[in-house]
Amino acid sequence: MNSDLFPFGTPFPGAGFTELIRSLDLGPDWTFDAQSVPAGLHTPDATTVLALRYDGGVVMVGDRQATAGYDIAHRHVQKVYPADSYSAVAISGTAGLGRELIRLFKTELEHYEKLEGVRLSLDGKATYLARMVRSQLPLALQGFVVVPLFCGIEPELETSHVFTFDAIGGRYEEQDFGAAGSGSREARSYLRTVYHPDCDQTQAINHSVAALVAAAGQDLATGGPDLRRGIYPNVFTVSAAGVQETDPEIIRAAAEVALEVTR
Repeated sequence: MNSDLFPFGTPFPGAGFTELIRSLDLGPDWTFDAQSVPAGLHTPDATTVLALRYDGGVVMVGDRQATAGYDIAHRHVQKVYPADSYSAVAISGTAGLGRELIRLFKTELEHYEKLEGVRLSLDGKATYLARMVRSQLPLALQGFVVVPLFCGIEPELETSHVFTFDAIGGRYEEQDFGAAGSGSREARSYLRTVYHPDCDQTQAINHSVAALVAAAGQDLATGGPDLRRGIYPNVFTVSAAGVQETDPEIIRAAAEVALEVTR
């Protein structure tokens, strides 16, 4: 590496991509005061996401609605993304910042794998994501909060894991399922009544979609499936076969059953 870029006595960047760009003074600066945020500013907020372990993997689901104050800002927002071949990440909170956080997180994982020649462990990925959330604390104190949800599988061990986070970067591993966003309480309450650890992938998808429907029934910010417009949740599964997006027809069928039950 060129020694002119990192002269003696200056911090040397580690394996992280973010650390590298910051060492070159190319990273973002989040240090601003409260007066720099206009009063009454409403940015789109992503609402409810959840992840559920099943026998052989984990399913992650997110609704499609984003709100700005009391208005619906968008109806087709994607909140669930593959992080790499064996993990997925979802966002709740300020939608724009959350999507940028995911892009940077994916870049971090690729950067690490290229430098080290191995994939970062699932626990290491969750820890790195927690650090990224913590680095945005100044924005969180201004009201621009991003709370991710992370899940994945260790392919060698075939064990699945779900991690939840708080706004200051706290990381918590969940035993069975986790949720984030404004409708997370209702989603978790529903899952407690139907979840069993031996459920298969199909049952896990059905339970997850039904949990979103239950959340949408109580939380105005959560968008449930819209059969008339053809808007359905994003659903991804993570197993030994990797990260796979669920067929829309399977999601539609699960949504129809869940909506019929709530009538």
